[in-house]
Amino acid sequence: MTSRHDQYDDDHLRAILRDVRVIAMVGASPDWNRPSYFAMKYLQDKGYRIIPVNPRAVSQIILGETVIPDLAALSVKPDMVDIFRNAEAAGPLTDQAIALGARVVWMQLGVRNDEAAARAEAAGLTVIMNRCPKIESMRLFGELGWQGINTQILTAKRRPLTRTTRKLM
Repeated sequence: MTSRHDQYDDDHLRAILRDVRVIAMVGASPDWNRPSYFAMKYLQDKGYRIIPVNPRAVSQIILGETVIPDLAALSVKPDMVDIFRNAEAAGPLTDQAIALGARVVWMQLGVRNDEAAARAEAAGLTVIMNRCPKIESMRLFGELGWQGINTQILTAKRRPLTRTTRKLM
């Protein structure tokens, strides 16, 4: 396991997110309650064009975009391939991203494939693993607080009992 993919410099992530415009999202789901759907919606709202890739949902429309079966079916070259699949699937998907000429391969939270990353980097691609571009965008561009995270407003800690709260009990 390579340690250089354990942490990423914030300026590096910020530069990727500012430079990328077209993202092929492999594993995009038409189900509104799936993480890929939330990520796709957020990134679209930020101005990215997201092309959903999912062989189980071919020709369905997700957030206004028609789902394609695989990366080979892309009609435009993506700047980034965002992988919402497991680490094993990330290997062949990374190879396809290299063949397409994508500039970035981004593996979602929980997805890490060091061998695929080494191949992509040898081909000149930038690789990010075990991160979510939605979460990183929110964190790096100051929106994470909008969700109640890191604001000290939402917390799992119990509030101390006061005279008023004791009376309510």
